[in-house]
Amino acid sequence: MAIKFQFNKTSLNDLNKQLKIRTNALPTLKNKESALRFEVKRAKSRSDELMEKLAASLKSYDYLAGLWNEFQPGLISVLNVDIEIVKIAGVKTPSLKEVVYEVKPYNLFAKPVWYTDGIQILKQLAQLGIESEIYLEKMRLLENSRKKTTQKVNLYEKVQIPGYQEAILKIKRFMEDEENLSKASQKIVKNRHEAEEAKV
Repeated sequence: MAIKFQFNKTSLNDLNKQLKIRTNALPTLKNKESALRFEVKRAKSRSDELMEKLAASLKSYDYLAGLWNEFQPGLISVLNVDIEIVKIAGVKTPSLKEVVYEVKPYNLFAKPVWYTDGIQILKQLAQLGIESEIYLEKMRLLENSRKKTTQKVNLYEKVQIPGYQEAILKIKRFMEDEENLSKASQKIVKNRHEAEEAKV
């Protein structure tokens, strides 16, 4: 990235300000990046853990497979998933508050005894699945933000900071050369005046 500048003090001051801003921001960005990286790993491991729990729960209820045929379809449904927004390292992420279920009324005397347990099992399985999906979404949002932060860190570290430093150095050298030329020309003029005065 070519940094635009002019060979004067105003431009030098502007570049110094920009360099200072980026140099001060870089450690904060690096900390944010590492925090996001950690949170992405945590969200992924939690989602994986919940999916494993769900798979294990489903497997543990295999012996009830024949009974599910007797279960009334649509008896229980998810009415609402209550989500709150939690900020993690400046990123808004979803967090599960609660899952609201709707259980349609059924006759306890006419239906099998295990219906109540079946409803609890379905609630537990749905909870695990929903929570896992929320952690996957959280991971996706955090990973997206982490990528952007990494890009910004790389931009500052590898492009802008060295670019500003190089531009500042060029301006300083130019100004030093100008000063040296000015002093040299003054010296030449002074020597000429002295030589002319000596002739007189």
